[in-house]
Amino acid sequence: MKKLIFVLISSVCLGQTDQYKQILLSKKLGKEVRSYSKGYGLIIDPEADKTSIVDSLGVITFDSPEKNEISHLFKNRFILKIKDGERKDKIALIDGKGKELIPLDNQKLDVSWSINERIIATKEGKESVFDYNGKQVIPYSEKIKFAGQNRFFVKNEDGWYIYDADGKKVSDKKFEKNLYFYKNRVYISTGPKQGEIVDNNGQVLNTISHSEVDNIGSYPFLITKSKGNKYGIIDAEENPITEEIYDESFLGTKYIYLIKKDKLSIFSKETKQLYPTEFSYVKSLFNNMFTTQKTLKSPKVAVININGEIVIPKEYDSIEGIKISGENFVYLTKGGEQRFLDKDLKDVLEPGFQIERILPNTLIVSKEGVFYTYSVKDKIYEELKNIVSLKENGVFYYTETIYPAIVAQNSNGLFGILDEKGKEIIPFQYDDIFTFVSENEIVVKKGDKFGVTNYENEPLKEVIYDKYSVDKQGIKLNSGQTTDYLFFTDLVGEKSPQ
Repeated sequence: MKKLIFVLISSVCLGQTDQYKQILLSKKLGKEVRSYSKGYGLIIDPEADKTSIVDSLGVITFDSPEKNEISHLFKNRFILKIKDGERKDKIALIDGKGKELIPLDNQKLDVSWSINERIIATKEGKESVFDYNGKQVIPYSEKIKFAGQNRFFVKNEDGWYIYDADGKKVSDKKFEKNLYFYKNRVYISTGPKQGEIVDNNGQVLNTISHSEVDNIGSYPFLITKSKGNKYGIIDAEENPITEEIYDESFLGTKYIYLIKKDKLSIFSKETKQLYPTEFSYVKSLFNNMFTTQKTLKSPKVAVININGEIVIPKEYDSIEGIKISGENFVYLTKGGEQRFLDKDLKDVLEPGFQIERILPNTLIVSKEGVFYTYSVKDKIYEELKNIVSLKENGVFYYTETIYPAIVAQNSNGLFGILDEKGKEIIPFQYDDIFTFVSENEIVVKKGDKFGVTNYENEPLKEVIYDKYSVDKQGIKLNSGQTTDYLFFTDLVGEKSPQ
């Protein structure tokens, strides 16, 4: 293992994940490297109460003599805070070599709602916007607030004004308060049943003169609300679409759902029509089809079309709409029975096949004890040779946020991991494997010892530990008197393009 680690370090760290680079650098330097990303990480020295910056080759690129606190912002950008001496509490934006891009000052640098690599700096009661190179984009003003995609609200003496991320004032329209543009629009009430819908360029899109607007999230269709707390729909020109007679309203991507006395009606944004149903609530599938929802009195579910007609009988325990390889499917269960239907509600699989896993581009199926991958695009079954079982790990349907990998056992009784095409990504050499939903870390077991790897098969912790435990943040490993801790990483982030 030591020889392997040396070889990997000597070629730091081509083709490896940031997670593994961090671990290899920690072993190489004999110090824990944290927050490694895109070529830089941090080394925290608790005795000296300071933090240093290290690059991908293990070179310390910035090491301040002062007590400090450094946070990794983005690639080779960091926030530095001095903790003692004449410069105590001064904060700066620095690069990977410690060059001050926004000079040390008694200021606050707010990146919590950063857009387009912008920072709001607060100093002496004034606020300004800088980019990640330290260039001032918006001069110091009374107040500055993030206002949605690519927009800021800037307050001067007479009111609030809209600026873009390049510091350009996009409109002379004055606002009484700062707002947030949802989908580049906001509603401003100007009085009882009066208001304006304004875009993020300050342009008034519509004027409301006799309606109490409650929600513009489905623009150009608006939800209104009466004094009696009843909901209705109008269009952006204030033409009535439904009366204000509904107890509840919910917004969907293509539909608006209205409920009155436990009966749901569906408003289609495409057809601009309202369709009543006999059900209390539904969930959109595709092609103007919906699943009904379970209730205590009615535990079975069905599929209806937008006209309220039942197209799949109300006899199933669960019905889910699923997208695989860009195509729409319906997965149904009833007791131990499964069905998998295409967009035309026709069965996809040949008789006798059981679905074991649903993956982003394929299905894992079985028949008479033999496992197969099934391509819904090519309609081809391919046998997973030498696989005798799949391990239950709490994930049946994999999504974009859950990496599509399957823990399997071979005929020799050893465990490994396959990807959705059946390719081996973790070798079949372990006595057991333990995965954690949405996390990149995998606990492996050989004999009575445990270790940790990841989905790139990078050895994060050697298989030398007597036991392990898991909390919300990571994995704790124990060996005799030694305790190590490995923080969970964002699997989606690790798999994203670097």
